[in-house]
Amino acid sequence: MSHRIAVLSNVNMNFAVRMLARELAAAEPDTALYQPEGYGNELGTLLDVSSSYEAFAPDITFLIMDVLEAVDHDPDAGSERIESWFASLKAALHAERLYYVSDAFLWGPESEILRGDDCRGALEHRWQECLRALCAQCPNVRILPYRHVIEEMGAENAFSLKMWYMGRILHTNEAQKRIVELLLHIIRLQRRIPKKVLLLDLDNTLWGGLAGEADHTPIMLSGEHTGLMYRNLQRVIAGMQKQGVLLGIVSKNNEKDAMDIISSHPQMVLRPEDFVAMKINWRPKPENIAEIARELNLGLDSFVFWDDSPAERTLVKASLPQVTVPDFPDRPEELTEAMVRIYRQYFEQAAVTSEDRQKTRQYAENAKRSALKTQALDFASYLRQLAMEISRESPEANSERLTQLVNKTNQFNLTTKRYELSAMQRLLQDAGKRVYLYRVKDCFGDNGIVAAVIVDLTEAVPMIDTFVMSCRVMGRNIENAIIEDIERELYRQGYTSLRAKYLPTAKNRPVENLFEKLDYRILAADKTGEKLYEITLAPDRRRDYCARWTGERPAP
Repeated sequence: MSHRIAVLSNVNMNFAVRMLARELAAAEPDTALYQPEGYGNELGTLLDVSSSYEAFAPDITFLIMDVLEAVDHDPDAGSERIESWFASLKAALHAERLYYVSDAFLWGPESEILRGDDCRGALEHRWQECLRALCAQCPNVRILPYRHVIEEMGAENAFSLKMWYMGRILHTNEAQKRIVELLLHIIRLQRRIPKKVLLLDLDNTLWGGLAGEADHTPIMLSGEHTGLMYRNLQRVIAGMQKQGVLLGIVSKNNEKDAMDIISSHPQMVLRPEDFVAMKINWRPKPENIAEIARELNLGLDSFVFWDDSPAERTLVKASLPQVTVPDFPDRPEELTEAMVRIYRQYFEQAAVTSEDRQKTRQYAENAKRSALKTQALDFASYLRQLAMEISRESPEANSERLTQLVNKTNQFNLTTKRYELSAMQRLLQDAGKRVYLYRVKDCFGDNGIVAAVIVDLTEAVPMIDTFVMSCRVMGRNIENAIIEDIERELYRQGYTSLRAKYLPTAKNRPVENLFEKLDYRILAADKTGEKLYEITLAPDRRRDYCARWTGERPAP
């Protein structure tokens, strides 16, 4: 997927833009960068429909703003000018484009004076308030963590009065380099598929010491010294879990000894309910990891395994090469920093949706569904007991989840087409395309938005261009209900046939024969496994899916 990038600012960022152009040419050759015409007219550039920026039509626009310049160095009118700037920005936004707006760090000679009556803090706070409000109103606007870059360096290293007076260059060369690194990281996040599960060892990994020896050597997990290092590591991991990272345990231990610590130790941050899988036994760790992958219905390439033992890491690398196995730090004081690096390298996403924050709960509910399945008399009985409810959701109101679902789904994905958020926004406005988005609930809870279908209506016979469904709900015949829903709607609108494709990949074999099972006939097939299907639409077609419809849906 190619990108078109623009960087706009109210201060001179030409050096940073040139540096970014060099980095993109070397590492992201399919990404084009807009060359701004000067600086200081960012709103005019955005609002001018005849500008070169508008002709370039960027997918992502970064706005790096100096707050003191934005208020024209007039703190008395600062709040009103900030509000006016954000109102103008909102008027200039394109729904199909993505915008990153820098958060606030106010700096300049007079900022030292402004500290006395906290005017500086008030201006920064007002900028942050307006930025957060705009992000809440516009899902295609996100916060660029510019302030974090400055705080990491220190203002004395990030800004240069000499450079400012020479050419309105606010930042030092090193600061501009750090800003470029941040932009590159965000650009790369847009296209990568993050890992899903962090598997953790316990002894000398999640805590110091050995669980089975706790009576003789206390576990190192406390509010000070080495114990605090492990407690802070758990705090970082807990933060990752809140961002949608699934946690699991793979440990060679006596289960009772380990669970006593996890459940009852007063300094434990992570508790049993924070983990979607726990394998605490004496079996080889590759066996346990492979079993977790089957239980969660995830590919092994979704997992990151973290263990203090070089021997265990080497064994997992050799036995399960798809699993990512990062190095472990030599000293416990490096634990938190190492885990932050793991998060940024493997798990961080461009945006975290409400679906991501509910993942641990959803997988815990899946365990209950699995238990019900083993107790049910047969499959049909199991589906009836689940009491599934399916409803359509607005794709426009859930564009980030829609894009995430299409880009992150590998197994239940008939064509494995990927879309940037900007491309998805354009598709949602395309009269020749129709997008369906589905939520599933059952007796155990809300599975969330789990399926999406894109139908191409540009030809005489409609074509299912994309059909994806989360692996969390595979194996419940939900796809039957979804296809039937689409077929019935298209029939009511006058279409007599519907076509579909299957494009094989290394990961989507589970749906290789989906359309055959749904009674579609094969029109064409080639040696690669690619297949084209068609079905004649009829008003009375019914497929067994043991679910009922709720919410918005056309009447039968």
